[in-house]
Amino acid sequence: MTVKIESNVTTEPQIQRTTGVDESLKPRTDADRSVGPIPYLFMWIGDGVNLGNMTLGASLVVAGVATLNIFQTFAAAILAIGIISTFFALNDRLGYKTGIPYVVQLRMSFGVKGSIISSLLRGVPAIVWYGFQSWIGGTALNEIVKIVSGGAFDNIFVCFVVLQLVQIVLSLYGFHAIKWVESLASIVIMLALIYVFSVLLTAHSTVITEKWVHAKGSWGLPFFAFIMMFLGNYAAIFLSAGDYSRELKSGISDAKRGFLYFSPILIAYGLTLTIGAMLASATGISNPVKAFAIVVDNPYITIFVSAFIVIGVIAVNMVANIIPPTYVITLLTKMKYKAAVIVTGLLALCSFPWVLVQDSSAKGLGMFILIYSAFLGPIVSILLIEYYILRKQKVNVEDLYEEDGPFAGYNPCAMIALVIGAGAAFMKVELAWIIGVIVAGIAYILLMKFTFKDSKFKKGTIFEKD
Repeated sequence: MTVKIESNVTTEPQIQRTTGVDESLKPRTDADRSVGPIPYLFMWIGDGVNLGNMTLGASLVVAGVATLNIFQTFAAAILAIGIISTFFALNDRLGYKTGIPYVVQLRMSFGVKGSIISSLLRGVPAIVWYGFQSWIGGTALNEIVKIVSGGAFDNIFVCFVVLQLVQIVLSLYGFHAIKWVESLASIVIMLALIYVFSVLLTAHSTVITEKWVHAKGSWGLPFFAFIMMFLGNYAAIFLSAGDYSRELKSGISDAKRGFLYFSPILIAYGLTLTIGAMLASATGISNPVKAFAIVVDNPYITIFVSAFIVIGVIAVNMVANIIPPTYVITLLTKMKYKAAVIVTGLLALCSFPWVLVQDSSAKGLGMFILIYSAFLGPIVSILLIEYYILRKQKVNVEDLYEEDGPFAGYNPCAMIALVIGAGAAFMKVELAWIIGVIVAGIAYILLMKFTFKDSKFKKGTIFEKD
C-alpha cells in the first residue's frame, strides 16, 4: 500500500510489530500531536531570538570595521529568510502529513545504512551548537552570579556545566516542555532585547552610525557569503523540519505553515542580527554577553538581561539542538529517548564551544557554519528531489521502518551525489550551501537516471521503468 502525502494515514499497527524502533521514532498520529499554530509560532520566535544569531550579527564587525553596512545587512537577511521559509515549507510536508521524523525520512533517499552517515551530518553540528549556546548562556549566568556574590565567584565553566545539567533535565520531557518554555521565553526575551536596542540607540548611536550604518561594506562576495552563513545557520534546522512539523496539529495548510516560519524568523532574526551588529560596533567585542555588560553599566539591569539570555539559550537548544541529535542517537544505538537525551547533553559538554568565538572576533562561528552547510545543502537537495520529483509525493511509510525492506542497505546514487555536492561546495566555501544544493541536486537526478540500472531504490520513482 502506498501512503499518499495528501492523507494523514499512518501504518502504526504494522510499525508496532517491527523490532528495535523506539516509541519516539514511530509516526505521530493526530491524537499524538499537541502543538497548535500559536505555540508553534512562538517556538520559532524563541528559537530565533538567541545569542548564536546575535553573534552572527556581531561577526559583521571585524577589527572594528563592518564588512556590510546596515542596508546590505538587511537586504541579505530578507533574501535569506525568504529562502529559509521556502525550504522549511517544502521539507516539513512529509513529516507533517505522515508523522515520521527526519532520521526515518532520510531512508527514503539514502537507505537504512546510508542514512547513518547523513543523519550524523545533521546530528554533530546540532551537538556543537548545543554546546556553543550553553557556553554563551553559561557566560550570562556567570555575570549574574558574579554580581550577586560581589565578585567572590567568577567561573564560566562551572556555570556552563550547571546550565547544561538543567537543560538535560528539561529536555527529558520532550515537546511538552518545549511548548511552555518557548511560549514564555519568546515574549519575555523580545521585551528584554527591545530594551537593549533602545539603550544602544540612545547612548551609542554615533559610533554605531560611523562603524556600521555608514560603513562602505560590499555588495560582492562578503554580501553573498553572509547570505550563505545566514542559510547555513538555519540549514540544519530546516533539514530536519519533519522533527518539528510532526508535532504540529493537523489541518494547517502549506501556506499557513510557511507563514508560521517566515514571520517569526523575520521578527526574531531581524532584531537579534541588528543588536549583535550594534553591540560589536559599540564595544568591539563579539561575545554578546560581555558586550552587554559594558553597554548596560548597571548591575541590576545586567542581571535582568543576563537572566533572559539564559532563558533564551534554553529555549533555542530545546527546539533546534536537542531533539534532532537525540533522534539520531536513538536510531543508531537503539537507546530509549530519555537515555539518548542525556548522552546528547554530555556530548555537548565536550564540544569545546569557547573555541568558536573569541572576544575580538566571531569568525570561528561563521567558518564552522559554512563548513557544515557544505554537507547539509546537498542532503536537503537530495531529499526534496526524491520526494517531489522522483516519487511525486508518494511514499510507503511502512517500508521506511523495515530494516530488511525495500530501503535496506544504502543508495549509491545518493551517497555519490552527496560527495560530489560537498566537494563542489568546498571549492568556494563562502558560497558552500547554494553550490552544494545545485550541484548535488543535478548529480542525483543524473545518477538515478543513468547509473545503477538494477538499483532497488528506483522502485516507486519516475525512473522505475528505465
